[in-house]
Order: sequence, then C-alpha cells, then structure tokens
Amino acid sequence: MELGEREINLIERTFVVMGVVFAVVFSIFCLAIILWPAIDASAAEPPAKHTFVGVAVCSVCHKSDAKGNQFKHWQDSKHSHAYELLGTPAAKAVAVKAGLKGDPQKSPECLQCHVTALGVDKSFMGEKFHMEDGVQCESCHGAGGDFKTIKIMKDRKQAIANGLVIPDEKTCRGCHNEKAPTWDPKVGFNFKEMFKKIAHPLPKEKAPAEKK
Repeated sequence: MELGEREINLIERTFVVMGVVFAVVFSIFCLAIILWPAIDASAAEPPAKHTFVGVAVCSVCHKSDAKGNQFKHWQDSKHSHAYELLGTPAAKAVAVKAGLKGDPQKSPECLQCHVTALGVDKSFMGEKFHMEDGVQCESCHGAGGDFKTIKIMKDRKQAIANGLVIPDEKTCRGCHNEKAPTWDPKVGFNFKEMFKKIAHPLPKEKAPAEKK
C-alpha cells in the first residue's frame, strides 16, 4: 500500500516534533545534572543567623553606673529569674493545672518564654551563653554576635543591620498574652506600666556646657 504525499508529510512532521521534544527534555536533564551539586550545597547551608553571646558578654559594657548599668536593671527584674522560677513548687502546680506533665524546666511549652534562644542550634550559641540565665538581653534585643562590639553599637543603623532589635509592645506580647497559663483577662497586659519596671535607658549625653 503506497502512502500519499499528505500522509508522508504528516509522518515527517510528527518525527520533527518528537525530535524537538526529545532535544528539549534531554537539555533540561543535562542542565539538572550540571546544577545539582550547587543546588544540593545550597540546601545544606544553614539559614543566616546571628550568634547568641549571653548576658555575661553584654554586661561587659552595660554594668557601669555611668552608662546606666543596664545589667543591674536586668538582675533586679523577674526576667533574670525566669528559668529559676520554673523549678519552684508554684510553677509545677501551674504546669499541672495547664495539663503539662513532667518538669517545667524541661517543658518546651514553658521554656519558650522562660529562657532565651530555645530551639536554636548550639552552633549559634557562644561559649558564655547559658539558657539557665533566663530571659536575657538577647530575648528582646536579638542575638548579639554581630553587633556586640563598641564600634558597631555606636552606630544604631549599623547595629540594626547586624541584628540589633529595638523591642516594642509586640515584642513583649510574644509571651505576655492570653496563651500564658497565669494570664488574667481582668488584668491583661498594660505595656506602658510594665515597661517602666524593666526600663533601662542609656544616660543622656551631657551638653558641652554641663561637662566639667
């Protein structure tokens, strides 16, 4: 049976289309093989983070009265005893009432607001960082590994670019909210009043005429 010119043209076009499709698929396959090592390496890299240095490092520059002694303000606050509090009978009673089993000091539900950097990979924790120090500076101001130096801290924009967080009401309400087992809807959370209790401002720079 002889094929007509029309059938022959149709067959030829079919082969041409199949050839083009095969070429495109083969090209994509080859490209994937070439790029695979780079894609795999990128996926293996940890997300960009800053290292948590710990309150002991922060205190080096923030414990003199001339600079406002922010370290002492923290020591005198409940934040510094947040982890310690979880070990008290009162905390254990609250945990039981909330339906939590086991030691509150080992419970993620409790630790998420009673320590700093919960769940952060240990490779992003400095030698002087200890979770047992409770709610530390970096809970509110961000991991300080890349902005802790005096040179960077003197330039707020540069410090922020390197991880410094300027906390606000939203920052505090991350833990002080209705999800807390001790939350009292009648009392709520008065940010302005509570912030006064932990305020630790830097002393204002004296005007030239005031300096001796």
